[in-house]
Amino acid sequence: MRLLAGAAFLVAMAACSAPFGLGTPSTRALENGAIASLTGSGSFEITGTYAQDDGPWSVDLQVAKPASEHMVVSTLNTRLEAIVLNDTAYFRGQAFLSSHMGPDPISRNLVRAAGNSWWRGTARQAPRLPDFTDGAAFASTFLGSVVARRVDHLSVDGVEAVELSGARGDVFVSEAAPYQVLRVHLTQRAVIDNISKADLRYSNFNRDFQISAPSDVIDFSNLSTLPPVYTVVSVDASGCASPCAVSAVVKNLGGKTGAQAPSTVTFTVTDSASGQVLGSCKTQVAPDVGYNNTTTVGCTVAGLGGQAGSAVVTATADNPGRGS
Repeated sequence: MRLLAGAAFLVAMAACSAPFGLGTPSTRALENGAIASLTGSGSFEITGTYAQDDGPWSVDLQVAKPASEHMVVSTLNTRLEAIVLNDTAYFRGQAFLSSHMGPDPISRNLVRAAGNSWWRGTARQAPRLPDFTDGAAFASTFLGSVVARRVDHLSVDGVEAVELSGARGDVFVSEAAPYQVLRVHLTQRAVIDNISKADLRYSNFNRDFQISAPSDVIDFSNLSTLPPVYTVVSVDASGCASPCAVSAVVKNLGGKTGAQAPSTVTFTVTDSASGQVLGSCKTQVAPDVGYNNTTTVGCTVAGLGGQAGSAVVTATADNPGRGS
């Protein structure tokens, strides 16, 4: 009977967790594994959500050592994609570009001409999350002496995990070796790397993301890399009689190639007294001229009769750019 009782006790023990933490990794082993998953892995991916001053954002960040990143951040009406290669960064996102350019006509023309193309910048301009991506910074911010609670036998996306919690956030580490970090959830009032309310998940350790520089990049320090961006320099209405021949000198603030369609200039004839539009005509700018060069375009406004003498002629350039 004693042998049977002993066997029953062993079976019962095998079905339960080991007492006093026996059989579970130490907190130090979990922390060392979490740090090593950021410092020792050649690459990893972070996805999730966070908040900044202008509202909630989603993020998909791919990190490749030693100094490459591919990031997509988006909110309701804005999306920014960034590629960082050492000190050089490339960006794409027309709505984001538009919100950071001035309201003047030249700036608006540049935004439209750029479309959704890549443009060149510096790594300093790219969103950075060092406390979530650098092992040493991660340890200082979330681990060690700041950990106040540990909870075992949890799950993150189907992976058994241990939660290490502190005042700044909850760190979830895989319960099995090599103890990779799986998730970070910031506490309600914590602000880390200028973001708050973050809920981020880590995955794809040591995956080849094939991060490389994009082709056909715009450099705003060299506007000749843009497609044509014409602006009206002057309008000549001296020939506006019957018929009404009008012309304008236009200047190209961009380059000669890359537009989805030719630029056009629209002439509008308006009665000076009533403000009523009397007529208009449109013409293409062709052939294109190079950066900072001028050319003359013109067309004829029909059907004015004898009204041209008291009219005002204006001209507006339209630059389709690269498109969205």
